[in-house]
Amino acid sequence: MAFAEFDTAELPAEYRFDWWREVVARGVAPTRITTDHAADFAGSAGLLDLGRLQFTTMSFPGLRSERTAGLIRRADPETYELTLILAGAMRVGQGRNETRLFAGDFAMWTSSRPYSGQAESGPVIGGSRAIILHLPRALVPLPEAKVDRLLAVGIPARSGTGRVLAQFLGSVVQEAPVLDATERERLGGTSLDLATGFLAHHLDAQEYLPPEARHEMLLARVDRFVRDNLSDTRLTPRAVAAQHHISVRLLHQLFRGRDETVAATIRRLRLEHCRADLADPRLRALPVQDIGARWGLANAATFSRLFRTTYGVTPGEYQRAEPGRPA
Repeated sequence: MAFAEFDTAELPAEYRFDWWREVVARGVAPTRITTDHAADFAGSAGLLDLGRLQFTTMSFPGLRSERTAGLIRRADPETYELTLILAGAMRVGQGRNETRLFAGDFAMWTSSRPYSGQAESGPVIGGSRAIILHLPRALVPLPEAKVDRLLAVGIPARSGTGRVLAQFLGSVVQEAPVLDATERERLGGTSLDLATGFLAHHLDAQEYLPPEARHEMLLARVDRFVRDNLSDTRLTPRAVAAQHHISVRLLHQLFRGRDETVAATIRRLRLEHCRADLADPRLRALPVQDIGARWGLANAATFSRLFRTTYGVTPGEYQRAEPGRPA
């Protein structure tokens, strides 16, 4: 199965919880799940196959989950379950560790040992949503004893490598319905590299990573830095390289497998943001040159030339041609 998404709203109320529980057990691992919301259960689950890796997306109200030694003996996919909390609050325990998680946190546990979890819900907290990346333990190039230190430990995803990985996972899930087999296989490899790079960073164990994993994480950090700093007129390949303590030559080597150079990427992203702003009715009073400057294209003549070369019209012509704009 390449990608499948299910919602309990499509079923009669009396079948919803049992059905959701069965879908989750197939997508993750056999787990004992109970809830006080069985009679009015509202949840969803999405399953995405990325070759050697799989994703699961879930939404659910308050519940309790437990993976026991007996369930492990029955079936064990031997995975690390790297989970990003998108909404709600949860408690997770494994071994001697226990942590409370909120939106913007990562946590991980292994399918090969007992664990317990509890999702909280209520008028203020709402329901829970999460993305789970199932990492086969055999593919994670880090010593198991080191990885064990991160089991059932909250890891913030709001900055640094956590933010890079979180935004990547969110993008993959968003594009899941339209990915073909080749793209899914490639994204599976990238997911593995970014996830192992993320774990290695928090374990101070980068020396265990293969070169491709180090490069993938570095490239993802570069992408995030570029997107965060498009408005800075000083954003150049040299500035990007300096920020990441690498040479310009290495930066260009990182981009060698892509269809465009570093400079071309910066230019394209700036123009895309400018075009979106020119089409935004809320910004109709903003002069064209101010929109260019807003995204790092402070020279009005250069902005006009680049925009016309790319889109066939000047920024002013594009702005006037948008529906709802004065002619």
